[in-house]
Amino acid sequence: MSTLDTGLTFIRTASRGVSHASGWLGRWFKEMMPKGLYARALLIIIVPMVILQSVVAFVFMERHWNTVTRRLSQAVTQDVASLIDIYKTYPQDKDRTQLRRIAQQRLGLVVDFLPVNDMPPPGPKPFFSLLDQALSVQLGRQIGRPFWIDTVGRSSLVEIRIKLDDSVMRVFAQRSAAYASNSEIFLFWMVGTSSILLIVAVLFLRNQIKPILRLADAAENFGKGREAPDFRPRGAREVRRAAQAFMEMKARVERSIEQRTAMLAGVSHDLRTILTRFKLELALIGNSPEVDGMRKDVDEMSGMLEAYLAFARGDGGEQARPTDMEQALEELRSDAERQGHVATVTFHGLPVVTVKPASFKRCLANLVSNAARHADTINITGHRDHRYLIVTIDDDGPGIPQNMREEVFKPFLRLDDARNQDEGGTGLGLAIARDIARSHGGDITLGDSPMGGLRASVRVPV
Repeated sequence: MSTLDTGLTFIRTASRGVSHASGWLGRWFKEMMPKGLYARALLIIIVPMVILQSVVAFVFMERHWNTVTRRLSQAVTQDVASLIDIYKTYPQDKDRTQLRRIAQQRLGLVVDFLPVNDMPPPGPKPFFSLLDQALSVQLGRQIGRPFWIDTVGRSSLVEIRIKLDDSVMRVFAQRSAAYASNSEIFLFWMVGTSSILLIVAVLFLRNQIKPILRLADAAENFGKGREAPDFRPRGAREVRRAAQAFMEMKARVERSIEQRTAMLAGVSHDLRTILTRFKLELALIGNSPEVDGMRKDVDEMSGMLEAYLAFARGDGGEQARPTDMEQALEELRSDAERQGHVATVTFHGLPVVTVKPASFKRCLANLVSNAARHADTINITGHRDHRYLIVTIDDDGPGIPQNMREEVFKPFLRLDDARNQDEGGTGLGLAIARDIARSHGGDITLGDSPMGGLRASVRVPV
């Protein structure tokens, strides 16, 4: 029983190790793989093509190139062996004239005889020379005499020296007679054709990816509140279908916003008419402490109505355009100083950013007014890089508890325990600011300020 438990424990340990290794390998593979669709599609095209070409080249080299080279080397060796047999069988040809003639005219070989001691020592074998290997094997198998070959000294000839009893036979053969020289042509055409097809595939794939990138840009611009006037469905059928669905969704969203804005405009007109009638009636009544209180209530109701409509209306269809943010922050500083607060502004980077000027300024103004309502000193800092515009507003007020920094963005929520409850407000300032920031594709976060109060950070893409 203990042996069984030990075996099961070993199997569990091994399986956990294999699972851990496979998980690590999977994560490494995901990190190494490209993240873009264009690069992944290229890999889908390139990898099978490279594998196919490698398999074809290996099969060709192994089955054709090697076999043909061995057969050609065998034929040359047989010719050399036949010349040796003629040399031994017909010794009456003293000067070997007939032997040279037969070799030259019939076999395409140049034969010469050297002194018996004119045999070079064996040299180093050339690296990865199929001809040298095949020819050496055939000479050793068919002739069985000491030999020396040179397959690299002359580009178009192969030199073979064979030691006979009284001399050394030197044979020059054409390299093409012992070697399949058309393999380079095959490889050249294979690589060249693959390169041309790959270039065509890259160009075609780029044209197929462009509509997807245009769709992504149009969706991103719509999320940032910007227009894409030149966008229209292009590309493959599936991409056109996705683009058409996006355009219909965009139209429905814009139509819904227009209907809501029109309804709110009607409600605003009706309520303002009633409030105006109240003000006229109060003006005709005269002055008294009760009338002054009623006027104050009407004014507060009017301000609350304007805040509610501003929150429900959103950006009101304003178009984005390049805006000097440094100048906009300076205007906010001036407004804060006119209200008796100490305010400073610092901006880093290129100040021109494409935003909806009025709505984005209202977003920052809500944050600055929120800080001014509860603090004496305000520090506004802007930073713009190639990706984002970040505006931070620091104050020295009481701040907001960390567990409530997301709750305060809910509409109509006021933290009377953390802020001055004598101040008026509807609890919509931060909600409106975040709604505007998100309509630009960004967001607002709250944190601790180095000044001891609250830090509000607005980050939007540029």
